[in-house]
Amino acid sequence: MSDAITALADALASGAARVVDLTHRLDPDFPVIVLPPEFGQCARFRMEEVSAYDHRGPAWKWHNLTLNEHTGTHFDAPIHWVSGKDVANGAVDEIPPEAFIGPVVVIDCSEGAGQDDDFELTPEIIRDWEAKHGTIPADVWVLMRTDWSKRSGADYLNMREDGAHSPGPTPAAISLLLERGIRGFGTETVGTDAGQGMHYDPPFPAHYLLHGAGKYGLQCLCNLDQLPPTGAMLIAPPLKIKGGTGSPLRVLALIPGERP
Repeated sequence: MSDAITALADALASGAARVVDLTHRLDPDFPVIVLPPEFGQCARFRMEEVSAYDHRGPAWKWHNLTLNEHTGTHFDAPIHWVSGKDVANGAVDEIPPEAFIGPVVVIDCSEGAGQDDDFELTPEIIRDWEAKHGTIPADVWVLMRTDWSKRSGADYLNMREDGAHSPGPTPAAISLLLERGIRGFGTETVGTDAGQGMHYDPPFPAHYLLHGAGKYGLQCLCNLDQLPPTGAMLIAPPLKIKGGTGSPLRVLALIPGERP
């Protein structure tokens, strides 16, 4: 093995680096995004037993799965949104595999999101973060920590008469991140946009602006409170679905430090 790969293997074995799982468990009760009734809906996860060491298959157990590309912890490809429909290599099977592994920065918005369900990530918050940690480098993943993943059931979607209420970025915040040249943006909520993101200009700015620029999204992340502001490495390869707009996936982060 090369020196770099050997060093990584040694760091994982010794505990000098450790793996943090940023993925929710897939089960039928995990919430999915709810759209207005006139639109098509996202399928919940469903697992149907095919056989279980019985007459249907005496030596094996397996299941058929039903789910949407955007069920559970999942990846958004550029072609998921109308603004990215003509982006070159915009489907999950076309994205270069090296795009799925890269450095990550975490912007901690948990205090604000704990006080305001509609908390906004703004350029001012990003610049305050940069004043402490340095300018966000190009080609990194930016994750918005809100601790929203600690919610469950109805509190996770937080639906009201006027739709969902959950934190997210403003159009100006996404524009600033694009100026920085980021690779993608991730959240703990069911979407990369705020629950009331339809009221921005453009509507749903994270989706519209990011995917129009050929960038990627991650949603339904968890354990972001275990990541440092800088210095972690993200591993997030989606399933290689032909023409896929997204995919459930197992998102991992490598961070420095001893095992707990």
